[in-house]
Amino acid sequence: MANPPIGFVGLGVMGLPMASNLAKAGFSLTVYDVDPAALDRAAHTIKGVSLAKSPAEVARASEIVVTMLPSGRYVQEVTLGENGLIHGFREGSLLLDTSSSEPWLTIETARKLAEQGVAMVDAPVSGAQIGAQTAQLVFMVGGEAAAVERVKPLFDAMGKQVFHLGGIGAGHTMKCLNNMITAMTFMATTEGLVIGKKLGLDPEVMTDVLNVSTGMSWISQTQIKQRITSRKFDDAFKLELMVKDIGIAMNLANEQLIPVPLSGTGLQLWRAAARHAGKGASISEMVRWVEDMTGITLTPGANPAD
Repeated sequence: MANPPIGFVGLGVMGLPMASNLAKAGFSLTVYDVDPAALDRAAHTIKGVSLAKSPAEVARASEIVVTMLPSGRYVQEVTLGENGLIHGFREGSLLLDTSSSEPWLTIETARKLAEQGVAMVDAPVSGAQIGAQTAQLVFMVGGEAAAVERVKPLFDAMGKQVFHLGGIGAGHTMKCLNNMITAMTFMATTEGLVIGKKLGLDPEVMTDVLNVSTGMSWISQTQIKQRITSRKFDDAFKLELMVKDIGIAMNLANEQLIPVPLSGTGLQLWRAAARHAGKGASISEMVRWVEDMTGITLTPGANPAD
């Protein structure tokens, strides 16, 4: 059976390599991004790609459209707004949203699409930029079983694992919870390292200990030596997007009247770090905020901090 024509909207840090992997797997692609420079990069990166002038044009050329955008508001605008996907979709089309979106907005968008006979699957990802580049993403999926089955070949082309968590919005629920847990772990790890540094411990040796002990995490494995003690601070994921995801998780908890004092306090601290770092900063910059607040810098070496 021939591969269905695929559309892709959102060609940023994650979207461009994901779209590239779909093309490598043999899918014909029509793509769009609001940024002309992103479209230009796609034209030079993806062999045989077609460039569209609007989301509606993408939908007209595609059976399945993938979105990778900053939030559910962007997804709604791209899908339901002027020249949006809904104006080009045919009955039987499908929207696969891989963005980190608000579950309640995802449910609204899916309901509007269903009125036009268009299915929707939410499938946010974990794995960061390197996972997108190497087709090693983990997909957290929400949607009806038949719709999820239709997009499995796309998951296979872009990732390594797929978890179907429930109906529409379930994937986005899992995504914000995953990022909330990651954020709390990142800040706790940073605080532990600055205490140790002050007491004369080498942050890199501490990280080695963590990585073979119960304090081990994705943060200790992929962030501390690679981005912090190296002083690169170059994770492509934006600090403001992490704050957004923690906020989504807090909204869900508040809606269910679930007290989550640790994460609630953590949200306020991450917001403070975001204000300190400024718009567009990497999540790595949260560590600089802790360093500036404590006067302790996480450089390699066992010398006590002044």
